[in-house]
Amino acid sequence: MAILNFSDVLKKVGLDPKEVKLIRHALSDKRFRECYKAGMVYEYTQHQKTGFSKGYSYWITFISDGGTYARLHSCCRVNGFVADIPDVCPAGLPDCEAKKYRGERAFFDLEPVDLLKDYEGKLVIDWGGSTRMWHQKATTEKPIVAIESKTQKPFVGFEQLILSFDDLKEVIENDTDYELWHAAMSSVNAVYLIVDTRTGNRYVGSTYGYDGLLGRWSVYVSTGGHGNNKGMISYLKSADHSCHDLQFSVLQVLSKSLSDHQIIDAETLWKKKLLTCEPFGMNRN
Repeated sequence: MAILNFSDVLKKVGLDPKEVKLIRHALSDKRFRECYKAGMVYEYTQHQKTGFSKGYSYWITFISDGGTYARLHSCCRVNGFVADIPDVCPAGLPDCEAKKYRGERAFFDLEPVDLLKDYEGKLVIDWGGSTRMWHQKATTEKPIVAIESKTQKPFVGFEQLILSFDDLKEVIENDTDYELWHAAMSSVNAVYLIVDTRTGNRYVGSTYGYDGLLGRWSVYVSTGGHGNNKGMISYLKSADHSCHDLQFSVLQVLSKSLSDHQIIDAETLWKKKLLTCEPFGMNRN
């Protein structure tokens, strides 16, 4: 049982949880991520269905913070809405958002309030398993897991770099919080290991021809786990295997000054050491 829930904080500052709607925006969502980077979280949040705020006087917005965690962004009082005609679309909102303003939904008047100002960017809650339910009642208990200063996430180092597919997706797509990770991962080539944590099957790859480790691993995220590799495409086509079971780690960091031939030789050696070629692993050669 949580020692402190977010509803306890709301009551402490004089807000009735019954009158509060909680909103969690995910940085894995491309359109929201562009708005976040442009500093337009408020404007993005204002555009909702007409009945979105029925029964709620306040909206409290969170930003995804890895896994099921979410970090407090802001607290706003809802002062009504107008139809979302093109004229009310905020200037500069990314991803051609104006095309979605057709007068069929609502553009809410949100007034920022300072009741939770001291916690913005610092308070982290566990949203729970239903992250697809991106807006919920504040009466739904959300345990507070941290109250901290918001800083860029420090890079853990290549020896400690062990990521699930879902964690890797968060790192790749959230270049704001993981700026230091992006800088480090793009600065080197590497031989890496992918393991199916459910079956133990392994795959060894390397990063020649890409923008370092960051570029190569970005391809795995964009392709749903297979990275355009024939062996892994075949492997993940099976109903028994899922990209969400994959774990990524670094076996050997290599200088970007090495030739493709030298990197391939290092990769081949690791394949021999770990027996990752068929029938023992997912490598085809």
